[in-house]
Amino acid sequence: MNIVFLDGASLPSPLERPAFADVWTVRESTNAQEVVEALADADVAITNKVKIGRVELEQLPQLKLICVAATGFDCVDISACRELGVTVCNVPAYSAVSVAESVIGSLFALRRHLVEYREAAITQWPTSNHFCVHGTPILDVQGSTLGIVGRGDIGSRVARLASALDMKVIFAEHRGAATVRRGYVSFDTMLEQADAISLHCPLTPQTRHLIAADQLAQMKSGALLINTARGALVDEDAVLDSLKRGHLGGAALDVLDNEPPRADHPFLRSNLPNLIVTPHVGWASQSSVARLKSTLISIVEGFAVGKPVNVVS
Repeated sequence: MNIVFLDGASLPSPLERPAFADVWTVRESTNAQEVVEALADADVAITNKVKIGRVELEQLPQLKLICVAATGFDCVDISACRELGVTVCNVPAYSAVSVAESVIGSLFALRRHLVEYREAAITQWPTSNHFCVHGTPILDVQGSTLGIVGRGDIGSRVARLASALDMKVIFAEHRGAATVRRGYVSFDTMLEQADAISLHCPLTPQTRHLIAADQLAQMKSGALLINTARGALVDEDAVLDSLKRGHLGGAALDVLDNEPPRADHPFLRSNLPNLIVTPHVGWASQSSVARLKSTLISIVEGFAVGKPVNVVS
């Protein structure tokens, strides 16, 4: 079996060669023009974020399995794979603990203004007339309302952690839905009631810019926005504008529309103390990475011997 990992350097530590692999190739990265050549002789492709579309698939008749080293699978043309007989699987839930803890950490960081007060400790505390330095008012997490968009493994785990902190948790129905399911509130109601919103839904044509200028205007003044899902779920220009105007109380973004971003990306140059941008690492705790690796190898090995795999529908 010939196995090619298209973007092996996207993991923080190497994925070791499995014993059953006849040919094992781990590429540091692969650009769009290199995909067909890289997979020319491959039976199995492993990809994290490298896109494999219809054009590439039609030139890869030997390819039998694409294993996405992530929870999402928007980098693969699922419809084309069905037509061409290529099995696609992903690794769901491997990072649920890591991402959920990242969300809760962001909540504390933003409501307690940890970035601002860290700076104050360095620049103001040594010359303070008092034992403390006061700045932006600190808010408790307890008693606040968390709106969650997406009720999968990660969204549900975030809800459990938030409930344990005595937060009120509300799940948003799909935007524009005609009816509201039991256990949900309408999308507009979530926008209006939440003190913080955390996004955990897939990126689709319907969810692109799910949070844009109109939605930000509906949110409470001072509310927070946390995105650990996909960057394009939010309109970045609108978020930055709302932060600068002081309507949006803070944002923690682990994902951006284009990754990696350009060096002059406005988020990276803003120096706003209530904007936390991290380089798509909410998923990357050591335990999550270990779980991802072991699951990947198990999936490919199972496929090699004809066992059922977690097929993306």
